[in-house]
Amino acid sequence: MFYAEAGMGRKAQSGIIVGIRKLTKRGSPWVIIGWLGVLAAALISSYYFMIMGWIIDYFFKIAIGTFGGKTTSEITSIYENMVTNPWEVVIYSGISALIIAFIVSKGIKKGIERFSRIIMPTLIILLTVLAIFSLTIPGAIEGAIWYLKPDFSAITFGTVLEALGQAFFSVGIGLAATFTYGSYLDKKNTNLVTDGMWVVSLDTFIAVISGLVIFPALFAFNIPPDSGEGLLFLTVPHLFDLIPFGTFFGLVFFFLVIIAGLTTGVGLVEAVVVNVAEVFNLKRQKSIIITMIVLFLLAIPSILSQGPWAHIKLLGMGIFEFIDYVSGNILLTLGGLLISLYVAFVWKFDNYMNELNLNTNKVKIYPVLKPLITIIIPVVITIIFITSFL
Repeated sequence: MFYAEAGMGRKAQSGIIVGIRKLTKRGSPWVIIGWLGVLAAALISSYYFMIMGWIIDYFFKIAIGTFGGKTTSEITSIYENMVTNPWEVVIYSGISALIIAFIVSKGIKKGIERFSRIIMPTLIILLTVLAIFSLTIPGAIEGAIWYLKPDFSAITFGTVLEALGQAFFSVGIGLAATFTYGSYLDKKNTNLVTDGMWVVSLDTFIAVISGLVIFPALFAFNIPPDSGEGLLFLTVPHLFDLIPFGTFFGLVFFFLVIIAGLTTGVGLVEAVVVNVAEVFNLKRQKSIIITMIVLFLLAIPSILSQGPWAHIKLLGMGIFEFIDYVSGNILLTLGGLLISLYVAFVWKFDNYMNELNLNTNKVKIYPVLKPLITIIIPVVITIIFITSFL
């Protein structure tokens, strides 16, 4: 799926809405793929500003020693007080939005790429060190077993839909970002097959290592493993309170998480900015200003849903959870399904294979993958998508 979307972007050399018009024709029903992707990116960006605000807030809290010597219940109270204070979250969410806007205004190569080359390898090293330390805490092994031992009785189609939505979000499928980045690639000098292997492999590696940081520590500190988005904010402060020079390493860790988070935020916002500029024929800087204002206004309901608007429910979910579910589980999955159907019935496998194999040497897309690309993937996504609602 990553290959399909990135390959379509490289072939079109433009944002996903105009790009699919180029690949098909203006008015083609397949352009809905672009609109769904941009809508998903916009909705995710809206609450992503909020989560980035939490992380930036924690960076400053660690800097002033807020968590030093605190118990699990005290750290939980600090977290709950933070997320339910709308003014505090709005300020730090605004800071995250401004940083993302600045980076996007500088462009990908001069902005985020310069940071990523140094920061991301450092983040991987630090996560690995933290995972090793986390496993040495008394009671942590039970958490590692809980994390790594599968419980097949708990797996339902709903579980698989959640996993599919997470995978699509994590890799960037169905939210216009992969298509957008693909459009920036030079057809003559990029090897998408190798690049895709690196993206998916490193993404999975970081996810597994992050789990080994979080879940062993959860069990060691008797924190429920289903604490949702609060896991990072409840567990990590405990870890750094136990480590020598914990404040310093805590600052470094959350700084790196901020940078890592910004790479995702930039990808989401860039996808929206490019398409707004192309569809409405706007200059890039004007598109950035309009996009950021709209996205930040969309963030307000999610921020308020953690506090004053906590009583408001949509289909039994809070506003933040509802937006997360609609964007992550419905829009991304539906977008991914339509991309797979486009490859199978419009682009055709041979064209898909030839486009991806440009500039490849040893590792290529081979004809043996045709049943996987044209039959198995579309059927599996369809079954997961329909059955989860039934």
